[in-house]
Amino acid sequence: MKKILMVLTSVSEIGDTGEKTGYNVAEAAHPWKVFKDSGHFVDFASIKGGQPPRDEVDADDPIQVAFTEDETTRAGLYNTARVDVVDPDQYDAVYLVGGHGTMWDFPDSDGLQQLVARVYNAGGLVGAVCHGPAGLLNVELANGLRLVEGRKVAAFTNEEEVAAGKDKVIPFFLADRLEEQGATHVSAGVFEEMVVVDDRLVTGQNPASAAGVAKEMEKLFAQVIHKEKAEEQHETEALRAEKDAEKNAKKMAAAEADH
Repeated sequence: MKKILMVLTSVSEIGDTGEKTGYNVAEAAHPWKVFKDSGHFVDFASIKGGQPPRDEVDADDPIQVAFTEDETTRAGLYNTARVDVVDPDQYDAVYLVGGHGTMWDFPDSDGLQQLVARVYNAGGLVGAVCHGPAGLLNVELANGLRLVEGRKVAAFTNEEEVAAGKDKVIPFFLADRLEEQGATHVSAGVFEEMVVVDDRLVTGQNPASAAGVAKEMEKLFAQVIHKEKAEEQHETEALRAEKDAEKNAKKMAAAEADH
């Protein structure tokens, strides 16, 4: 079982438009189901802590409904931890949930940047979808490079912002900002699924890509688990061989003593 931390926005309004927003429920619910079905533990944090705002729930999506009705999930979302007090060492992965609000509070959160960097530096996975990759901006790794530098990433596209009618409201175009920080932005058509894996960084373009991001993270987890089991088996065999050698040495010593 692996532990995944989902990080959510604390912004409830899109700029000064008065339009309500929050984390995108589909982008949280579908990965939650993938992780949960695989037996992993999912925890929640947000930029300011407490109960994060959310976008509308699609009542026709049974996965979203299940997510919002799950008692453990509801308890976790009722009072999320602030990202700057979370212990990164407790998690094997961090997953950044999208929603337009992230554009205002993810990029300049020192706590989020340090959390993401520490999880990645420790060999963990980092996932993000739609506007969630805003939380990858300004993340500097132990080697001095930005996390996205030289990497292929997916995120909400400029064309999708126009289609959503948010291009005049957002503080910047996320795809452009990622490229400014050294990433190569990879995209599919407007609102089509696109998931990109680059080492231990997994990113998705839009809500349709959320489950795909989690599935690719799950594949990476499976590789890690397989490696861990192989190493554990190797250690067990080595220990058994050592004990067998000790037993044989004792038998030989006893046999020599009898003669």
